[in-house]
Amino acid sequence: MKTLEEIHDEIINGHLYYLRNVSIDNVIFGYHNKELKVLLQRPQGIHKWVLSGGYIKRTESIDEAAKRIARERTGLDDLYLTQFMAFGNPDRTTDPDIPTRLISKLVNIKDAKDFWMFDYFVSIGYYTLTEFELVKPNGEFNMEECQWWDIKKLPPLLFDHREILVAAFKAMRLHLYHYPIGYELLPHKFTLPEIHTLYETILGKKLDSRNFAKKLISTGIIKKLNERRNIGPHRSPFLYIFDKVKYDKALKNGMVLAI
Repeated sequence: MKTLEEIHDEIINGHLYYLRNVSIDNVIFGYHNKELKVLLQRPQGIHKWVLSGGYIKRTESIDEAAKRIARERTGLDDLYLTQFMAFGNPDRTTDPDIPTRLISKLVNIKDAKDFWMFDYFVSIGYYTLTEFELVKPNGEFNMEECQWWDIKKLPPLLFDHREILVAAFKAMRLHLYHYPIGYELLPHKFTLPEIHTLYETILGKKLDSRNFAKKLISTGIIKKLNERRNIGPHRSPFLYIFDKVKYDKALKNGMVLAI
């Protein structure tokens, strides 16, 4: 873990370590109790929340930076990441709720409004999918809180982060028809009703359960186990898992799930 002195140096001399005027905003999605969640952070002294984001080191690719940011926030490696859009306009890093005096105090400068971190930044949008139960939310030294939020009950967000989140959600909905992204959001073993509910939650509409199961099984990306889950009297549905080989192939080449 970095010391406060190391973090302070990176902030003051960030233009030496990171690319200028370009950053990453990563919308980290999880799924829990039939709700789609997003991981948000709240900086010290500010009542609004932000997405998981960061700068790109001069020694790493854009994808490597996105993976590092996701790992730093979740504690997990090898997560599913997709770049979906770029965001940029001269006013996107300004917000009346940012107390520049707080930034000035943190980095010991006279006027934060001219600081490199508040220059015109183009942000590359990624979304990340992860299993909710595995994540241990983690912020940085200047983050007061880091926690999951139901995307239907979001707190106030800084800058254009609500716009970025909405765009990420739309992209994920579209990708759901062409890529088997349910693998990242469900536990290793799941029932057909569970994956059916996941798709309904993301798509925001009802899906015929029999038709959905038939089409999903026909893709070959899930396979039935000789195991059942006892969830009540006369209710013991079979468990399924993703076929990792076929999943990876579908992830690489795409598929069509006409549901």
